Amino acid sequence: MLVVSGATRGFAADLLLNLGSSLVLAAVSYLIFDPIFDEARKARVQEHDRFDQAGFIDRMSETSRDIRILDTYTLLLERRNRVRTFGGMRRALDQGATIRVLLLDPNSAAAQQRTEELERRQIDVATQIMDNLRQLYLFRDQLPSPEMKSRLRVRVYDASPSIQLYQWDHRALISFFPIGKVSFDVPQLEVDMASPWGQFVDRRFDELWDQRDHVRSLDRYWLLTVTLTQGRDRLDAVPLPYVGTEDEVYLDGTGNLANRLAERVLHAQEEQPEGPAPFGAVAVWPPRRSGQQARDFDLIRLDEEHTPGPAEVLALFDRKYGGYQQVRAGEIFLLRLVPR
Repeated sequence: MLVVSGATRGFAADLLLNLGSSLVLAAVSYLIFDPIFDEARKARVQEHDRFDQAGFIDRMSETSRDIRILDTYTLLLERRNRVRTFGGMRRALDQGATIRVLLLDPNSAAAQQRTEELERRQIDVATQIMDNLRQLYLFRDQLPSPEMKSRLRVRVYDASPSIQLYQWDHRALISFFPIGKVSFDVPQLEVDMASPWGQFVDRRFDELWDQRDHVRSLDRYWLLTVTLTQGRDRLDAVPLPYVGTEDEVYLDGTGNLANRLAERVLHAQEEQPEGPAPFGAVAVWPPRRSGQQARDFDLIRLDEEHTPGPAEVLALFDRKYGGYQQVRAGEIFLLRLVPR
């Protein structure tokens, strides 16, 4: 038709007029209808029969902005999935993404309750969470730069778990926690984060992430900074592996702390033959976020007369950190913090 009409008179003017009108009409149509279509896309919710682990890892590895995970513990860090998951995280971090992971505090009452809900599955939720946190700590420690490490942020929360979130950029998979089932095995909703569903879980994540009294960072979960005291003097601040509850705190003082205590005692005995002033410690307990008040403790060497004894405490350390199974009680310097 263009070839035939090209031989007719006034072809160029008619062609430009029609092309110009079509472009204007296309632009106007886009301005009018695109917002409508965009809202329809955001409102669309896709339902999946269960959590697609491989699909999420693939999407995560292509992300260059935000990745957020909110769960009790995540099956993505199980042995069979761990290598692929950390590979996807590493690629996302290389592309400039920020990863935020929020898991349930393994020492919380909510973790015990969730274990009871999964009793038939014989899943110890606290042990699963500790394993997740141990793997995340080791993975972060192996990242090549401080800047990259700063973009992998992990915290634990002490609150009732209400919703599961796995977000990559503007999309997310969400579900709730069923009784007697792992959340990965129930239907998942894939939503746009700008939709009402997305905004709801976004607010829930931010509320938990910014809690002062019920959240602690991975660093505070992993090590407890203890400031040694001797009499009224404050000495060295030493970060130490620890286990404990709200009432009991146990420290692994092997190595760094033991050497500093020995050095102080020997030095004090040279200057004060009658004996050095008693040692103590100042620490923030419970180890939540910044702003908590420090407390004074006495340092008590743990021995067989205590309950729980060294063997039971070593089992707690092994559960949290791993690598304590082959350690004998007499080969490790275990201390108990007793509030003054």
